[in-house]
Order: sequence, then structure tokens, then C-alpha cells
Amino acid sequence: MKKQYYDTHTADDQEEDDVYSGPSKSQRKRDCDALQALGQELTTLSPDQLERIDLPEDILAAIAEFKRLRSFGAQRRQLQLLGKLMRQLDGPSVREAIDRATGESRAAVAALHRAERARDAMLSADDAVTKYIDAHPEVDVQKLRQLVRTARKEKEAGKPPKSARELYRLIYSIELPPVDIYPREEDDEE
Repeated sequence: MKKQYYDTHTADDQEEDDVYSGPSKSQRKRDCDALQALGQELTTLSPDQLERIDLPEDILAAIAEFKRLRSFGAQRRQLQLLGKLMRQLDGPSVREAIDRATGESRAAVAALHRAERARDAMLSADDAVTKYIDAHPEVDVQKLRQLVRTARKEKEAGKPPKSARELYRLIYSIELPPVDIYPREEDDEE
């Protein structure tokens, strides 16, 4: 006689299986490991590069503590804490911010070149300043014009280009706005 197998699943169980209940535990673990790896990469950045990334104070403190520690075990535990703190941030946005800070981002390099061209054009002609202001209404017009004037005076006097550098930083910040590393509201609801 043949054994009979009973189907213990009901129709209600099949409907529940079709509902998405979020990422699997393995996927969540992979995501946490990726964030911890990003945290470890943050520990290798210089203080100047870390300044370019808008990190929360608790993460900056954890990075400083990691750099202070010498014991391998203590560093490993600190990396785990850093990974836990990184969960409040958006991983891909942090990756983009790191790439921008280290100069590995194509968008950052393109913005760098655009800012240099715009600065050089503004220092050579007044109509370039007007065109830039028309193209970028969010710019502080008074500060931009003042920097252009002082940079021209410095160039004529043979002084170091302090204002030209500041003008470049202003244009670069407009060309490449900072990355928002915090997750958006829509991501939390999904």
C-alpha cells in the first residue's frame, strides 16, 4: 500500500507566502556588513576628507576613537560599533560622498573642471559673471562679485591668489552640491 501525504498548507497560507515581508535575514546581514565596510573605509580618510562629508558627531567620534586604538580586538569592536552607527545613514549616498571626498567620483571631477573654467572666465571678462549669475540664481551675487574684484586686484598686484581660490570653492559648491547621506522618508516606509 502506498503512503499518503497530507497537504498541511491551506489556501490562506499560500496567500501569506505571496506577500513581501521585507528583505531576508541574510540580506539584512549583507547590508550591515557593507555599511561596516564603508565605516572602515571612513577610518582611512584624512581629517580634511572627513570634513567634506557631512557625518554625524557620533560617527566622527567613533572614527576618532578607532584611530586612537592600537589593539586589533579593540579596533574590531570599534568597527562593529561604527557599523551599527552607520545604519542610520544611506549606504549608496555615503559611498558617493566618500568618492567625492577622495576625488574618485566622475561627477566631482566634472564639477571641478566646470568650476575652474567658470572662475577663469569670470576673472577675464565681466559678461561671464553676469552669465553665471543668470544661469545660477541661487548664488550670492554680492559675494561673487566681491571675490571676482579682489581676485583681479591680487592678480594685477602679483599677490597669492587667495580670493581666486575662495571664488573657486564658491563656484564648486554650486556646481556640485553636497550629498545627503541620510535616508529619505520614502525609503523608510518601504
